[in-house]
Amino acid sequence: MHPESISVIISTYNNPEWLKKTLWGYQNQTFHNFEILIADDGSGKETADMIERFSRESGLNIKHIWHPDNGFQKCEILNKAILASQSEYLIFTDHDCIPRKDFVEGHHQHARKGHFLSGGYFKLPMDISKLIEEQDISSGQVFDLNWLHKHGLKRSFKETKLWNSKAYASFMNTITPANASWNGCNSSCWRSDALLANGFNAEMRYGGLDREFGERLVNAGLKPIQLRYTLIAVHLDHDRPYKTKAQLSANMAIRKNVKRNRIVKTPNGIEQLKG
Repeated sequence: MHPESISVIISTYNNPEWLKKTLWGYQNQTFHNFEILIADDGSGKETADMIERFSRESGLNIKHIWHPDNGFQKCEILNKAILASQSEYLIFTDHDCIPRKDFVEGHHQHARKGHFLSGGYFKLPMDISKLIEEQDISSGQVFDLNWLHKHGLKRSFKETKLWNSKAYASFMNTITPANASWNGCNSSCWRSDALLANGFNAEMRYGGLDREFGERLVNAGLKPIQLRYTLIAVHLDHDRPYKTKAQLSANMAIRKNVKRNRIVKTPNGIEQLKG
């Protein structure tokens, strides 16, 4: 059973240039029945102005979900976006991930009750990330290996994700050793399942917060579907100044507890926002 309605939740923080490139990707989707919720973890006026202008000019159904900047609170703003969503199915991604034209359609086609989808991405270097313009996205050439090689992309096996062959993608999805984990830049689930798990754990900071959400969905009985070669976005390069060893260690302890005790519902999630 395919979902009748879809919400795309895009997390962002103070990078309107990358966010705009990502939104250009959603202007060119083959599937059109979706809303966009931008989960904004405290960006400034430049981002708000860009979103307002883009929403007005693009015709996309965009909602800007924002809270004040109080450090890294991605989980909390994602939970607020889940609450604000109006669809039965949710796609989660980030402001630095430009979706291929079949991205939303692929999530729609592969959605299954009792499952969540684990998609993939292909990382671009900073020089190519910067040079991408709207025409490169609308034409689809940002996903074309000839165009990418022409602009300096080094050849690697990982670039086969961009081959756009259904047969190859199906084969690779089957044999890849990578786990079908919840990837924050490209995963999806039914809204009812996100609510069952009480959303994301607001106690967590950068590093593993997405995996932890997926691990609780698995504890709830959901099965992940591996589609890292089917559901594709190109990932724009960026720094990670918010990454610390202390936070990674604390997050890992939370994840170990979730696995050990088979926790489904986080005590620091959506319901706590309502209270």
